[in-house]
This record gives sequence, C-alpha cells and structure tokens, in this order.
Amino acid sequence: MARAFQDRSVDDVRAYWNARPCNIRHSPKPLGTKEYFDEVEQRKYFVEPHIPGFAEFPSWAGKRVLEVGCGIGTDTMNFARAGAKVTAVDLSSESLGVARQRAKVFGLEDRIDFVEANAEQLADFVPPRPYDLVYSFGVLHHTPDPAAALRSLRRYLGPESMLKIMMYYRWSWKVFWLLCTEGRFRFWDLDRIIARSSEAQSGCPVTYSYSRASLGQLLRGTGFEPREMFVDHIFPWRISEYVRHEYRKVWYFEAMPEVTFRWLEQQAGWHLCATAGPR
Repeated sequence: MARAFQDRSVDDVRAYWNARPCNIRHSPKPLGTKEYFDEVEQRKYFVEPHIPGFAEFPSWAGKRVLEVGCGIGTDTMNFARAGAKVTAVDLSSESLGVARQRAKVFGLEDRIDFVEANAEQLADFVPPRPYDLVYSFGVLHHTPDPAAALRSLRRYLGPESMLKIMMYYRWSWKVFWLLCTEGRFRFWDLDRIIARSSEAQSGCPVTYSYSRASLGQLLRGTGFEPREMFVDHIFPWRISEYVRHEYRKVWYFEAMPEVTFRWLEQQAGWHLCATAGPR
C-alpha cells in the first residue's frame, strides 16, 4: 500500500482539506453560529453514533488529551465539555479557524490549545510530553506516511497512556461497493479507487485502508500494543436526499432488518477502531 501514494505530499493533503474541511456542510445554518455548530454535532453523531462510545468523553475529565486531526472540532468540544484539557492539532488552517470559532461560541477557549501541525513531524510543533489520551479519528490514513505519524505520536504516551484511532477498514462494505461500481473490479488499483471516493469531496490525495491484521502490525511496529479493535459504520442513506438533510435509506438497507444491518456493520463497517497502549 505504501507505494500507492509515494507521489503525494503533505502539502497535497493540506490543500485538499483546506478546500473543504470535513463535515463543513453538515448544517445549512450560518457558519460559525451556535445553531450551525449544534446541527453539525447532531448530524455527525446521528450518522456515526459509535463515536461517543469509542471516545469515552466523560472518562477524560481532568485528564490531558492530545487530538490529532481535530477538523472543525466536534469531538474536541466534547472532550473539553467533559472536563479534559485538550491540545487539538490539525494540518488545515481552514479547519482550525472554524474550530477556534466553535470553542469561542461555547466558552471553551480556556480548555483547548489549537495547533496547526503535520502529524508526521508533530514534535516540531507540540513539545513531547505524556498525555493521558492520544486520539485520532479518521485522520492518519490520510497522511502520506502513517507509520511516521504513529512513531511521532508514540512520543506523547507515558506508561499508563492510551491511544485511540480510527482507520478505514480494507474489507468493508464500502470498499466492496467501490470496487464493483466505480472501480469496475480493477482490484490492482484499489488504493487509488478508495482514495478517490473515500470522502464527501472527491479526489482525496491519500487514503490508506487496513485489515485488523495489518493495523495491528502497523501499531506494533511503531511502538504500540493493541488492546481492542472493532469494526462499525455503514452509511445507508441515499445521497440525493442526504445532501438536502433528508434521511432515506438505499432500498436494500431499507428492506434489511435492523438486527441484520447492525450485524453487517460489525462485520464490514468502514471504521476500524483501535485502542492501544505503549509497548
């Protein structure tokens, strides 16, 4: 997989996310208002309800959290609301601008330090010291060298610290669907097929995906010991309605019993969530 994106740079990734920060269109309300941010959060956790349980926001009250790839700050705010002291890092200046405004709107500025930084060279921007939690949800698979980023993050874990990351799952329903439709079964070009359609804005320059085994190997090779992994999240909504903030499922998911859909999410979801400690 590493060879697939050797021609892409961190600057390519930065430009992509500056052009359209993640989840920026989750609300039609005026950008930067409380109403806008409330709707963004409601929609994010409605579509991805497993996030709060994975992040365990209340568990970090009074603790130090390093969030790598905070985006426009949805999870960031919830760590801070729960009482954590957060250092929130992102590569995108546009995303950070929105996140800073969000902290101001909710009166959380004193609990969050925002830093514009490249995860692969994080020590150049954030002095290494132990954090109770290092958290990165849906971010590290977009950097050209995820192993370099994880080696960098290892410097922020003490003996009792925890790493929580989400990476895209190689054997997911979404990858199968992309391979069959847009990819026309060109499995030899799967990495680029996934990257092109991995996000709401097409043409993402870098998107790696992992099996449980390959993510475990990556973590162990960069100084972490995996403790738990699980798979979740299939997006069932019809895009034409979803972009209008209406929720109607694709016909085959509509016909599927909820218990069957949940089983499928846990076998072939897009999100591979891992919790690890230091080796």
